Amino acid sequence: MRVGACRITQFANPFLEGSTSVASPAFPHPPLAVEVWGPLACFTRPELKVERVSYPVATPSALNGVLQAIFWKPEFEYQITQIEVLAPIEWTAVRRNEVKSVVNPDQVRKLQADRTLRYDVERDRDQRATMALRNVAYRVHAQVRLKKHADGPEAKYREQLRRRVERGACFSQPFLGTREFSASFGPVGSAPVPGQPIKRDEELGVMLHSIQYTDQGERYRFFRASMISGVIEVTDPLGPNEVAMPSGTWRRGA
Repeated sequence: MRVGACRITQFANPFLEGSTSVASPAFPHPPLAVEVWGPLACFTRPELKVERVSYPVATPSALNGVLQAIFWKPEFEYQITQIEVLAPIEWTAVRRNEVKSVVNPDQVRKLQADRTLRYDVERDRDQRATMALRNVAYRVHAQVRLKKHADGPEAKYREQLRRRVERGACFSQPFLGTREFSASFGPVGSAPVPGQPIKRDEELGVMLHSIQYTDQGERYRFFRASMISGVIEVTDPLGPNEVAMPSGTWRRGA
């Protein structure tokens, strides 16, 4: 296993050795399994974006982003099927200096066109609190779902993933919810914690499943999350009539 800017999972097969998961009727291959960990994480609840508050565990959306940072092609997408919580849930409060405004492409173009305009970061600065997690570790199980325009079988992309992780290659540094909180990852058994999920049962309620980006904006999809003996089975997202889903304007190019 190579260690560089990214801590990479090493595969001897298209799926990770050591995983106890098996193939399901919906998928012909056993799921991929990767352990992910880090000193800090914040999986922000979409209803609490200003003073950020994390979910108590990683969301499927965030772990999908970790896998995409290693390897991604437009011909397929990852589907998170199970999350194992390997480290006790611990909270920590963080205060950071941020800015109130959001980068807007129109404002950037105006500043570039008129050099007399000035952005005063001191007047825009704001200190905000974040309720984050510390010393997290997860084992994520995921399947590869091909799209209609895929030009090869599923095994092709699984093999590409295997070769990339063996070389220690990744597209970008994976992170745990926010880019400030970098993630390490590796094969089953590589996380610096005991290999078994924590002994904890908890109803986590409605949790973010994924975000869809459309011309009309962002669409948040949720699922009902339950942790049983430290394991979360990721079910299909709820329908639009089953939960009130917040939406927001999708900032093109932001």
